Amino acid sequence: MTSNSRVVVIGAGLAGVRLARRLGELGTPALLVGEEEHPPYNRVLLAEVLAGRYAPEVIALPPPAGLLRARVTGVDRAARTVTCADGTSLGYDTLVLATGSNPVLPPLRGLFPDAWPASAHRAAGPRASGRGSLAGRPPGRHGAPDHRLPDGVHAFRTLDDCLGLAAAVRPGVRAVVVGGGLLGVSAARALAVRGAQVVLVQQAERLMERQLDPEASRLVLRHLTGLGVEVHTECRVRDVRCVAGAVRSVELADGYALDADLVVLACGVRPRTGLAEQAGLTVGRGVVVDDRLRTSDPHIRAVGDCAQHDGTVYGLAAPALEQAEALAASLAGDPGARYRGTRSLTRLTLTGPGSPLDLAAFGETDPLPGDDVVRLADATRGTYRKVVVRDDRLVGGVLVGALGTVGALARAWEGAEPLPGDGPLLHLLTNDGGSS
Repeated sequence: MTSNSRVVVIGAGLAGVRLARRLGELGTPALLVGEEEHPPYNRVLLAEVLAGRYAPEVIALPPPAGLLRARVTGVDRAARTVTCADGTSLGYDTLVLATGSNPVLPPLRGLFPDAWPASAHRAAGPRASGRGSLAGRPPGRHGAPDHRLPDGVHAFRTLDDCLGLAAAVRPGVRAVVVGGGLLGVSAARALAVRGAQVVLVQQAERLMERQLDPEASRLVLRHLTGLGVEVHTECRVRDVRCVAGAVRSVELADGYALDADLVVLACGVRPRTGLAEQAGLTVGRGVVVDDRLRTSDPHIRAVGDCAQHDGTVYGLAAPALEQAEALAASLAGDPGARYRGTRSLTRLTLTGPGSPLDLAAFGETDPLPGDDVVRLADATRGTYRKVVVRDDRLVGGVLVGALGTVGALARAWEGAEPLPGDGPLLHLLTNDGGSS
């Protein structure tokens, strides 16, 4: 069977849904192809579903007019068609890859016993990733492998992952979270709120080391430990021990074993580039695109987590949405529509039995020699604010608790304009009227 649509968008995540909806509003209908059985949803809020704060339907995205549930298996650039697993062929004038990313699954002994010979375990070994946790996976660049994880071991990327974890967690269950980045911290918090006995294992020296400086990271640690989470930093996981196909413990590199009924792998993500590679497109860390989000084939565009623009793969919601908006304008006929990159802010709220902990980070939080730094800390309230200024311009900041100033700070940073010379830094840090 063959059908034709001028614009076909592969991937029903935030970027794909926003693009398809905007194109429809601009009079350029698109066919959105998504492989998950669930209606499109906001992946950013999965931790709130796991914590029991939101029902799955609450995080659903407004669906576009045309949505096809199918798994795309190939792209024929010459014929301008895509092939689906059920044999359907879809013609396109413009194809948009919004395929997102897949979780990094570490090459731990016992994780894929049917896929990893003993020699492969020895050759791969645990290794550090750029996110400070464990990286790697069985061969193949499509993303997560097809091999079944042992019972009790979960990735945390999709709604199915989230629902599987939610069904397994109960008060007193022993859960080990591998990875202390943004996703690992969110998962550990959510499991603790559900009453699990949580241990978080992080290879780097502190939590969320990519976003936070040491002082802010310590406040996150204090919040997690207040929820009962046991945190081990500078630790490597080397083995997942299973009995009859179900996880029983996690072994650290020093031989120490952590009893586990559940293991959550929060080791970062990789762009999902398999279709692009098969089609012969230029791929670096992601699918390489220009300011008009064009790949090396002018009839194929890419947006979101799978796209690499100006050397950067963002992997965040705000850039994905901005790319979708820019591409929608371009495809609808705006000749000046361009994507120039995103200066994005990371924001996270950790809730629990007590007061929630809000944090935000943007830009360069580690100063260079010669930079000006202003810090305000209140140990009693558990709040911390810091900004970094270089050549009279705000280049980064981190805030934990009391985020009333984040709006004004973010606007000053995004504008990249010289700051006034009449002592504005303290004013920016203390003026809560700029919240957003």
